[in-house]
Formats: sequence, structure tokens, C-alpha cells
Amino acid sequence: MSQPTEVQVDRSDGVAVVTLNAPQRRNSLTESMASELLEACEEVDRDPSIGAVVLRGAGGYFCAGGDRSTLADAGAAPAGEEGFRVLGRIYDSFRRVGSLLPPTIAAVEGGAVGAGLNLALATDLRIVASDARFVSGFTPIGLPPGGGHASLIGRTGGREVMNAMVLFGESLSGTDLVERALAWQAVPDEQVFDRAFELAGRAAGDPALSRRVARSSRLQSGPPATGWDAGLELERASQMWSMQRKHDA
Repeated sequence: MSQPTEVQVDRSDGVAVVTLNAPQRRNSLTESMASELLEACEEVDRDPSIGAVVLRGAGGYFCAGGDRSTLADAGAAPAGEEGFRVLGRIYDSFRRVGSLLPPTIAAVEGGAVGAGLNLALATDLRIVASDARFVSGFTPIGLPPGGGHASLIGRTGGREVMNAMVLFGESLSGTDLVERALAWQAVPDEQVFDRAFELAGRAAGDPALSRRVARSSRLQSGPPATGWDAGLELERASQMWSMQRKHDA
């Protein structure tokens, strides 16, 4: 009998829905789940018919961060090779989500904490439940942030939001996230996935184009952001490619 998977990939109309499927621990990240997420990303990138990705958590909660037992095991010898490798694997998983070829949307219900917030912020866009809670969560458990946490918050929400969350423990609702430009839209729980899938479907209609535009947009918006002149040159190749494609169609 095959082992149950903790990361599922489903395809529909050019959209890949990647689901974290460990609701019994609110989808907190273990090394094995991180490995499955890395494999899922490779699977998505190998399929040129996928034009967008929706990332979600099963059981009404997005991701509660790094699994406590995994962190405790790593903490037994944090400078040791094994602890370093395990934490690196978790970091690699959300960094890999951020480099997926298709554009990505996080559909966030319930909340996101610590590394789970990193994972949500690694995507290109967020549709969130209005009452979802977003928490930095590192300092209350006696840890400094990890995984580029401050950079991920700061590049989207700016210095004030980053310091409020990371240094002073402020939590934000989904509505707060939208007001501070860390998410695109806050909707009731039951509408989160449908709205994310609707947006993803727009990009999925032309996968080759959406992958090119996603790469160009990320390079320009940063971090660090490129200047206007560099952005102009960066977009030129993709525009010429699309013109040639239209001509040849």
C-alpha cells in the first residue's frame, strides 16, 4: 500500500492546485512534507500546460509554520549537520514555491504562522479569508525569525509592518493584510479558493505567456527592484517572442 501523501497536486483547466494535506497538525512543515512540496514544484514546472498555481491548506488552515517536533529535534544540535540540513529543507520548500515558472496564488483560510507566513508570501498573490490570522510567531517561542522572514514581510508590507509583526508581535487579520497591501483581496472563508481559482484561470489560458510574464514581473519587482530602463530591456525579449508567436499562428 502506498504511503499517504501530505502534498497533493491536482490539475484543472491549466491550473495546478497544490494542497498541503496534514490538517491534523494544521499543515505545519516537516522535512518530509517539505520534500514532497519540492517534488510537487518540479512536477508543475515540467508540465508546460500549467499556466498558474493555487497553493492551499487542507482542513481550513493554510500553514502553522515549522512542525514543533521537527524544530525541537533540530534544536538538539542546531549547529550539527543534520539540524542544518532539516531546516534548510524547509527553507528550500518555500523558496522553491517562489521560483515556480507559472504565476502563483496562495488561497489562505484560517491563518499562517512563521514559516507558513513565509510560504504565503513566497507566492505572487494572496487571496485570504477576512478573519484569517497572520502571525510572525518566532519570538514568542524564543526564536529569531528564519527563512528570510523579515525580508519577505518587508518587501511586500514595508518596514513598519515588518517591525510591528517581527519585533513587537502584532498579528494581522486577512482584512488587515489587504489594507497594508500584503494581500490582494479578503473574502469570506467559503469564497477563498473559488476566487483564487478564478484568478488563476485567467493566467492559465495561455501558459507559455503567463510563465514568461511571471518571470519578468518578479525580476522587475524584486527584491531588489530593477529600474525603469532595465525593466524596459528585460521585457523586450518576451514582447518580441509574443509578436513572433502571433505572426506564426
